Amino acid sequence: MKRVLVLGASGYVGSQLIPILLEQGYEVTAAARQIEYLKSRVIPHSLLKFEYLDLADRDATLALIPQFDLVYFLVHGMAHGHDFIEYELALAENFRDALAISHVEHVIYLSAIQPQTGNSEHLAARKLTGKVLRTSGVPVTELRAGVIIGPGSAAYEIMRDFVYNLPLLIAPKWVESKANPIALENLNHYLIELSKVTHPTTEIYEVGGPDILSYRQQFQVICDKVGKPLRLWATGLLTPKIASYWLGVVTSVPSNIGRALLAGLEHDFVADSQAINARFPQTLIPYDQAISTSIDGEGTFVRSNVWGYDPAALTRWQAGYGYYPKKAGASYFTDKSTQQLWNIAKTIGSPEQGYFFANALWRTREWLDIFFGGGKPVRRVPQGPELKVGDRIDSWKVIRCESPGFLSLLFGMKGPGLGRLEVTITDHGDQRELNVTAWWHPQGFLGLLYWFAMMPAHLFIFRGMVRAICKKA
Repeated sequence: MKRVLVLGASGYVGSQLIPILLEQGYEVTAAARQIEYLKSRVIPHSLLKFEYLDLADRDATLALIPQFDLVYFLVHGMAHGHDFIEYELALAENFRDALAISHVEHVIYLSAIQPQTGNSEHLAARKLTGKVLRTSGVPVTELRAGVIIGPGSAAYEIMRDFVYNLPLLIAPKWVESKANPIALENLNHYLIELSKVTHPTTEIYEVGGPDILSYRQQFQVICDKVGKPLRLWATGLLTPKIASYWLGVVTSVPSNIGRALLAGLEHDFVADSQAINARFPQTLIPYDQAISTSIDGEGTFVRSNVWGYDPAALTRWQAGYGYYPKKAGASYFTDKSTQQLWNIAKTIGSPEQGYFFANALWRTREWLDIFFGGGKPVRRVPQGPELKVGDRIDSWKVIRCESPGFLSLLFGMKGPGLGRLEVTITDHGDQRELNVTAWWHPQGFLGLLYWFAMMPAHLFIFRGMVRAICKKA
């Protein structure tokens, strides 16, 4: 059985592809930089291994790649910043050099459709990466996809967040551009069938769905499915750069990713998938059906270890909650040991420590819960000397606790969204990094207003909180 490596496994496509590969009986190694996040999203399996890998680390890349027969290259650098083309190409070159000294039989590379006109750094990087990989001497199958429809797909999340979060959709002029988005299920069919090819050759395929629609028409379908009227105003004032900042406010998709995607959406993205569908036949799912399936499956994200499979989180997650969370936090570096920091951090909410900083603000928010439909604050403290999953700390609930370095609390007060508070301790050798972060999945426009109203208090509190914990340690 093939030994399969999934690079970029913590991303949307990679994390949902891994269970399907395991069902096929493959020995799968999931590699990513965000390895802890990946572990929390993928259920452990006897045939699954996790590897931390930063492709920018040439030596680590050269050591890992040769161990496998088949590699899925699902890496992109959109979140890296303005220079992500150079960054992506550097990663591709390290990967290519590792392939050249390996016995890898096949590389499956998920790329992007190339428009006939226009200039997009994101799309150029995808195309150039493919060229680099094809110089390795290893057969490379490049799948060029446009918008993928499914919970967690960044382009899809941008559109569904606009629909859920705004009474009036303000969009750039590219809203009249056309595309034929592909359902996640259809994309997975191609990705899996390619893994079974016995004598691969270097090829490029475009993959898309059966319906060619403008983005305005796509918005209309989403609005119809969630029972909202379409009120859309397209304006040329929203350049890709300005629109990316607008996205950062309205949606939970990171601004860097949104900016890269928007630059490409200015053009038509119509894939000609006849060639690959002739080779690996399947029924292509219509756009409206793909949207219905995605909306019905929105709650599946909460069924992961991110939330500790907590029943309260499962119950509170409702249609309209953003897949990607808003977040605010602070970090502090100290020479105190991990155990010293943990001994203090695990006492959060106790009568002796409170919340370490600005306790009056924490208590004020608890009393404000009355105005959000909650009741009078109830003081709770853990029963045992050590924290455990299920413990109550005032209105919070422990949903993950991994001593001595990770604590996640479910937000138990009333609010238009679902949130958690995380405390992490990372050992960097000569120093430890203490981080406190609030994650918030807003529900609609009110959820966004709530988040931005609380933002100043969050930033003030968390900066003081990390310093206070380190000082007490």
